[in-house]
Amino acid sequence: MATLRVLSPFLFVLSTVTLLWTQSGECNNGRRSGDAVDTDFSGFSVPLEHSFEVDDVPKFRLRGALQFRDGRENGVYLSQNQLSEKDRSALKDVAAVDGLYRIRVPRVSLQVDRQTERQSEGYLTTFVRACSLVESHLSDVITLHTDVSGYIIGISIVTVPGSCHGIEVEDEVDLEVFNTTISVVAPVTAPAPETAPYIERMEQEMEKKGKNPQEQKSFFAKYWYLILGGAVFLMATSSAQTPPGGAREQS
Repeated sequence: MATLRVLSPFLFVLSTVTLLWTQSGECNNGRRSGDAVDTDFSGFSVPLEHSFEVDDVPKFRLRGALQFRDGRENGVYLSQNQLSEKDRSALKDVAAVDGLYRIRVPRVSLQVDRQTERQSEGYLTTFVRACSLVESHLSDVITLHTDVSGYIIGISIVTVPGSCHGIEVEDEVDLEVFNTTISVVAPVTAPAPETAPYIERMEQEMEKKGKNPQEQKSFFAKYWYLILGGAVFLMATSSAQTPPGGAREQS
């Protein structure tokens, strides 16, 4: 009993450190299939579901949760369940017949201030070949695309590598934990046209022309004397020439 009393503080500290280490490792690593996915992550979460069926009839079930933190750039994390033995076998069966692996997320807003009125407007679905996911050892890249108001409008998934070569994969070693890279891509606002400087420059040019009326005269108004002089010269030279017929009559 005395020994237990002496070791109890150390056991308490050890259990506390173990608990802290487990919580900090839940961001990207897979979880045991029996553990529940924590949806309270000092922000809000969006469920991620997947489906892989031999008959190609989607039956979605929970894969994990996309968890968003407030006030951080790229503050999105993915908490995922590990694949059970039954799921690993089913995924290999689907890969053997060149079936599809699908994922989906609800179409919701990722803006924190809109979570009180958050309602799902259907789901966004994407897929890859199941064989590529198996041969990549569950390594995938998931990208969420949002509109300018923060609503999810698209989702994509690729595997690394993304091809199928018929490589044999061990269930217990390679198909337990997802190795996922998750990101959110928002639209980039294009620069607005610089209309104000253009209008200002036009006003300056018009003001400059107003100060110099000579520049506003037309071509004829500027060079009328040259045109008139040329016309008089042509008339004088044409009248000075004697017609051939008239010269014969004088002789």
